[in-house]
Amino acid sequence: MEIESEAGCSRPKVRENDFIETVNKLISIHREFQMFLAGYLIISLCEIFTVGGLPMGSPLQQRVVLGFTAVHLGAITATLWVLMLNGIVGFQLLDDGTPLSLGLILFSAVALFVGTGYIALDTAFSYSGHFDSSRTGENHRNIGLYVLYQLAPLIFLAAFFVLETILVLRVLGEKKPMIYLGAAALLFAIGQIFQYVISTHICSGTNGKINGAFFETLFTLFAVVMTWVFWSSITEDDWPMPVSGGTYP
Repeated sequence: MEIESEAGCSRPKVRENDFIETVNKLISIHREFQMFLAGYLIISLCEIFTVGGLPMGSPLQQRVVLGFTAVHLGAITATLWVLMLNGIVGFQLLDDGTPLSLGLILFSAVALFVGTGYIALDTAFSYSGHFDSSRTGENHRNIGLYVLYQLAPLIFLAAFFVLETILVLRVLGEKKPMIYLGAAALLFAIGQIFQYVISTHICSGTNGKINGAFFETLFTLFAVVMTWVFWSSITEDDWPMPVSGGTYP
């Protein structure tokens, strides 16, 4: 649709309905990523109880911490699964923002959350006794939790970075977003180094007052922020641009 300007020159204008439709489309595009952010919020809330150094003197306090730990582990697995699926969504195998796309992501994430959480709860509270050997045995091995909490999230995370790298370099033909994606990967890796390598040294040096979990949480937050910046950078062309001096018919 074209409207005559005051100078007599015609210029394109955006219909109000088209503008609203574009905004709604943009919101739906980001819904899958908003699910990832919601999962990260749950993880952050659980970390207040699991790595926050809360007292565990009474049996009730111990049970509360164990319960939040189970939710924490389930949320980590489900959230990284959602992140990987966001990487797949970028290839438009399914229309993003549709009930089918959102439903598949949500229900599969819930299934992983419930499965991981149940194994963690059964291990902590011995509901079935199946995982008692992981608590009382010499090796304290729990293969189920190892696969779901350690191995699977690592695979999901690696798959996301590989998929997004292919999407950006091969499909979109861009290079700048890789700076943000690389920064997110680096920040996450630094957080894991603090958690698994430096934590014991920090804990010893501060007499147990602080450990690597504090820095791991901080750098993971930075990594999530950079992932959001990356995601916004590859979808910014979808944002509707306002036309200066124009009014909607």
